[in-house]
Amino acid sequence: MERLHIILLAIMVIIALGSVSFVHLNQLSGQYAAADKTEFPDYIALFNMTKDSVVEITSTVSDPSEVTIINGVPSSANTTMLGSGFIYDTAGRIVTNAHVVGQNNVVYVTLTDGNTYTAKVVGTDPYNDLAVVQITDNFTGENIVPLQLGNSSQLEVGQYVAAIGNPFGLEDSMTNGIISQLGRSLSDEETGSFSIPDVIQTSAAINPGNSGGPLLNMHGQVIGMNTAIRTDTGNFAGIGYAIPSNQIARIVPILIKNGTYQHPWLGIEGKNLTPDIALANGLARNFKGVVIERISTNSSASKAGLVAATDDQGGIPHGGDIIVSVDGQPVRSIYDIIRYLNDYKSVGDAMNLGIERAGKIIDVTITLQARPPPVLPTSTIPTTSPGFPQIPSFPQFPGFPQLP
Repeated sequence: MERLHIILLAIMVIIALGSVSFVHLNQLSGQYAAADKTEFPDYIALFNMTKDSVVEITSTVSDPSEVTIINGVPSSANTTMLGSGFIYDTAGRIVTNAHVVGQNNVVYVTLTDGNTYTAKVVGTDPYNDLAVVQITDNFTGENIVPLQLGNSSQLEVGQYVAAIGNPFGLEDSMTNGIISQLGRSLSDEETGSFSIPDVIQTSAAINPGNSGGPLLNMHGQVIGMNTAIRTDTGNFAGIGYAIPSNQIARIVPILIKNGTYQHPWLGIEGKNLTPDIALANGLARNFKGVVIERISTNSSASKAGLVAATDDQGGIPHGGDIIVSVDGQPVRSIYDIIRYLNDYKSVGDAMNLGIERAGKIIDVTITLQARPPPVLPTSTIPTTSPGFPQIPSFPQFPGFPQLP
């Protein structure tokens, strides 16, 4: 009898353990199911939701002074240039890159159904590589569905994204990846030595022809516009760049209204303090700030009486004002100044600079002027942007020093 009780007790223990294990397995199953939704986004649904809102943009280059490289051979004949864009509103306005439309006043927009329409260039901002075009033909009957802009300030490294565009002329192509970093600074020699701040870095494949197309989150919102790649070959090498949606949201309405966008301009060229520069200027090794190396004539900085370095020996400037804060915000690098100007300041605003000068911290108030117009080159031989030329022509688009 005692043996029977032991056997029954053992059976009850086994049943109890089995029940616990079953509940635990169900919990794990639920966790894995939730994880699957995160780890395996529904790219099919995303593509079907957004593909009709992405367009192809073409234009021509006919000026003999403009040179396009085709298979290594310069050509001055009419050349078809290709890029991407996305529908901004039901009035037929489309957002793309400034380098996609170039200096053209008219481009051609092809929708996903294959219909092509004439579009006028409404406005461009070469400094942020943004442009707006508007269909001028009658597009009644077309399914014009604008894409929604997301909030790029809420992005996180590791977040899934997808790009749609026309790489190498292959229309309606989707690639996927993640946000690989945020807050990059993108340079461009074409716009006269200014940088685009807060650029998104992505691993989604971007190639010539993708320029101007949307970078999407998993809700189908535009969180960036694909604009450039880092490459030695002209093709994607794992790093792409996109203009953040918050810059698009701020600038595009002004381009629609005015045709241009004025950027506030400080008018300096500076260098981040290193331990060597700090020590050479009598400061603590880890003193943070930006030493002013050069000041543009008639700029906001020159009118406020800022002082540039008197000499530069072995890459170490001496004697210049050192910017340590802007409107009370600490400055650790030139990028901090560029980003602050871009995000919070407008032409005509006053800005207070904290300056280290001759061992003292002083405050200098500056009234911000507009940047001078960019001096665009006559040649179209870029080096790093996934620009617009169709195969076999792939000019890439160049980089530029960081001058706020």
